[in-house]
Amino acid sequence: MNEAQTRKRLIDNQLAFAGWNITDQTQVVEEYSVISGTNEPHTTYNTTFSDYVLLGKDGKPLAVIEAKRTSKNAEIGREQAKQYSLDIEKESGELPFCFYTNGLDIYFWDLGNYPPKKVIGFPSRDDLERYKFIRKRKKPLAAELINTDIAGRDYQIQAIRKVMESIEQKRTKFLLVMATGTGKTRTCIALTDVLMRASWAERVLFLVDRIALRDQALEAFKEHLPNEPTWPKRGEKSIATDRRIYVSTYPTMLNIVRDEENTLSSHFFDLIVIDESHRSIYNTYQEVLEYFNTITLGLTATPTDVIDHNTFQLFECEDGLPTFAYSYKEAVNNIPPYLCNFQVMKIHTKFQDEGINKRTVSLEDQKKLLYEGRDIEEINYEGEQLEKSVRNRGTNALIVREFMEESIKDSNGVLPGKSIFFCQSIAQARQIEEIFEKLYPEYNGELSKVLVSDDPRVYGKGGLLDQFKMNDMPRIAISVDMLDTGVDVRELVNLVFAKPVFSYTKFWQMIGRGTRLLEPTAMKPWCTEKDNFLILDCWDNFEYFKLNPKGKENKTQIPLPVRFASIRIDKIEVALELDEKDIAFKEIEILRKQLAQLPQESVAIQDAQSAIFKVRKAEFWETLESKSFDFLRDIILPLFRTVSQVDFKAMRFKKDVLETSLAFLEKDQERFEILKEDIQEQVALLPLSVNTVAKETSLIKKALSNKYWAIIDDPTFDILSKKLAPLMRYIEKVSGGSGIDHLNLKDLVTTKEFVEFGPQHESVSISRYREMVEEKITEMLDRNPILQKIKNGGSITPQEAEELAEELYNEDPHITEALLQKVYKNQHANFIQFIKHVLGIEVLESFEETVSKKVAAFITKQTQLTTRQIEFLNLLRDYVIERGQIHKRNLLEAPFTVIHPKGIQGIFTPNEIKEIVTLTEQLVA
Repeated sequence: MNEAQTRKRLIDNQLAFAGWNITDQTQVVEEYSVISGTNEPHTTYNTTFSDYVLLGKDGKPLAVIEAKRTSKNAEIGREQAKQYSLDIEKESGELPFCFYTNGLDIYFWDLGNYPPKKVIGFPSRDDLERYKFIRKRKKPLAAELINTDIAGRDYQIQAIRKVMESIEQKRTKFLLVMATGTGKTRTCIALTDVLMRASWAERVLFLVDRIALRDQALEAFKEHLPNEPTWPKRGEKSIATDRRIYVSTYPTMLNIVRDEENTLSSHFFDLIVIDESHRSIYNTYQEVLEYFNTITLGLTATPTDVIDHNTFQLFECEDGLPTFAYSYKEAVNNIPPYLCNFQVMKIHTKFQDEGINKRTVSLEDQKKLLYEGRDIEEINYEGEQLEKSVRNRGTNALIVREFMEESIKDSNGVLPGKSIFFCQSIAQARQIEEIFEKLYPEYNGELSKVLVSDDPRVYGKGGLLDQFKMNDMPRIAISVDMLDTGVDVRELVNLVFAKPVFSYTKFWQMIGRGTRLLEPTAMKPWCTEKDNFLILDCWDNFEYFKLNPKGKENKTQIPLPVRFASIRIDKIEVALELDEKDIAFKEIEILRKQLAQLPQESVAIQDAQSAIFKVRKAEFWETLESKSFDFLRDIILPLFRTVSQVDFKAMRFKKDVLETSLAFLEKDQERFEILKEDIQEQVALLPLSVNTVAKETSLIKKALSNKYWAIIDDPTFDILSKKLAPLMRYIEKVSGGSGIDHLNLKDLVTTKEFVEFGPQHESVSISRYREMVEEKITEMLDRNPILQKIKNGGSITPQEAEELAEELYNEDPHITEALLQKVYKNQHANFIQFIKHVLGIEVLESFEETVSKKVAAFITKQTQLTTRQIEFLNLLRDYVIERGQIHKRNLLEAPFTVIHPKGIQGIFTPNEIKEIVTLTEQLVA
């Protein structure tokens, strides 16, 4: 196409799709005259013509579009478009936005602000008006205060500041790595609030991977930004365009983007936040992120050292260096801690260790099996096959009983606190729920509930998840994937791993369900205190990750449509090499039809219009050479990942037949025999009892005979594929069943021990030690006059203090001042101070707590601080805690000179230095 044809057939339609009326000169002016000056000594002026100028509602130019013919690279028009924009700025006083395109690729250039960027489609007039408003009204972010009521912790403020500083440095992609429970959502809401107040963002999209997380995020936005309209409201299905905050699942937004009637511009949002940013999200939903032209913020709780290269690359970060990171270890070790530590109990059963076979099944159970008509000789399962090939009710019942015995209980000491069971399958989850009901009928079926994502009863106000969060019952949520990530229930005190986990990322997300501390203002009657939580590991997960710190590396899976097309390209190349032109031409025609059927609404397809335009031409296929096949494999083949609305069972069979025909063509007899047998196995499973299948009985019988394959040719492969592929969907429907052997055999515990595993590898006896001391002092209170005197506010002599310490030591030799100082983390407190703390007379605050709280309060109050200034104050806190003192001169010396060669003088003003010196005096007072 020449330039005129490109404009008429492509660009005009693209503008119309974005809502522009190409025939209305109050909106679009073609061949817009632009007067430009030359560089000659006596300046002369030339009139040039911009291909398109888009006008605002005030009639002034909003954007310039430079068009080139499809056969040219769009970037040829870059400098021309820029010059038109600058010349129009001289005329009108306002700089228009800049676009250049060849009808296939569109580039957007916000001159003076960001470099050019390839985009999907043109913006609407409203989009450009919004861009213009943001450009004129946005304020310097350094002067904007952060709402510490939303996110007031020091590291949250530091994360927000880091993103704000990077935005002002013209970056558009960011990655925050924050441990589960440290307030990623609140941090993002506070950032959203700042960007909206400073006029950097008008519309924000928050993306999550499940409905439960969408509802949770919506509630959080409504709580902290109650005046900002949100989408969706209850019952809304189609997207509204009059809101400011949008919260959506990835699948929902992908459907909106792919919808043929989609009216949502790719320029609609100013900020997109991607919750739980990891590789699997991008493999499936990358189209959503590629579609929108926006600032992008990724969130993840995955530890920095196991985040994959692709994630860092997507957010334009160096490997291992996210925009900001705050780890679980930092949160637990903070004084006071921001997250809860945990203890792990490993539980292993006989069947898990030794498998289920004649040697391990009791004689009593063997007799029961014989009575049921089962042959014990045929039962032989390895331990790792539990819940995969065999489900034994006795093993699950044993796990339930051990949980009820070992779990952390509520304040009454009878029922377990809020707990999650992580199960492998819905069938296992239902069985565990049934076991709870059978073993503990007194709770009327309310003690435990199965929560799975495809159950509509789970969602909404009053749904099962809401009941688990807000009500006393159920105490136990039995989950299959749904509660593994994201769901926030602060009262969780028990997690049961009733399945093996192989992903390190997912493993820590699951642990993260229990790491949140209680909020003192919102304590529930069934959970009034929580200083740690318990993990019952029934599948050696902690042992696995000690041996395999990064877990099992999942191989990148190539989508079936890509593999199918790849084999066809291989066959075309081989056929041409062997001079089998009829076969090559036939496969080329099929491949071209497959290309024509690619979903045109897909962002990946829209983004590859230049490449698709090239292969649509007949001349491309007439002269195929080595470079042509490289182009097909490197550029065209990946586009087949967009294929979705097809019968994949039929496609798999077609792929297998095509692969077999390729082996036949290459005369690779060994591979041909293997592939042939695989096809025969599939054909043999076709149920002739189904009428549709029975119609092809003759072909099915032939395909199962060796004679058929001995005389096969390429056209016969095509007939086999065409007639039998549509029947493959009937195989599973008729055979059905899970293929799992169900047993009910008594199992025994072989291992039950606490495991030291955590950021500090602390002994789990610390919390129990505190309980023991507090129980002993409470018990002695009624009979010890010295304790009674302290309780009533009286003063005691040193001799009485010594006498009390000796009596307590005689009652329990582990109660010593040295151990109390270690357990309560206060090396300066004396024995009587600990007694008063236990009796509730005074709160014993450690030196570390005092220093940390004062520094955190200072940071929270001074929300204009930069990230480097916050780093300095955190270093100051650590210095004072370590040394117990600090002098003004120290602020000019190491380690403070690491942040700036001049120490405090290099990053703070004189007035700020005075405030910090005052702070240091308060810290060591």
